[in-house]
Amino acid sequence: MHKPRSWTASLIALIWLATVAGVASAGPQKSLYERLGGYDAVAAVVDDFLGRMIADKQLGRFFAGLGDDRKHRARQVTVDFVCEATGGPCYYTGRDMKTTHKGMGITAADWNLAVGHLKATLAKFKVPAQEQKEVLDLIGGLRDQVVDQAP
Repeated sequence: MHKPRSWTASLIALIWLATVAGVASAGPQKSLYERLGGYDAVAAVVDDFLGRMIADKQLGRFFAGLGDDRKHRARQVTVDFVCEATGGPCYYTGRDMKTTHKGMGITAADWNLAVGHLKATLAKFKVPAQEQKEVLDLIGGLRDQVVDQAP
């Protein structure tokens, strides 16, 4: 009876070692930030995305009246946010999303339009489908903090 237990324990240990060795040989998974191409790629995506939103008749109202300094700040905190949120080395120093967007009157239609612009930007830069999904999932998690829930 002792032999079967030893055999079972040995088999379990071998399976565990093979699994660990397989994971170790595959190496650590690259972060979304790395898979997107790093800082320059994130910055290029943010620049294109913000440009689309500013040029959009419906969304451009959120940027109206902002001076160049405020637009540059908005761009930089957006780059830092995306960089940090995707596993990059940046540190986001902006306010939380709810505070940042409070009182702006962002509707569900505005949100959907912005997401459409983000999808177009990701497609323009030929971001692979899996990374697009991860970016959209990340951004989608912010919806309730950005969209004005007031009636």
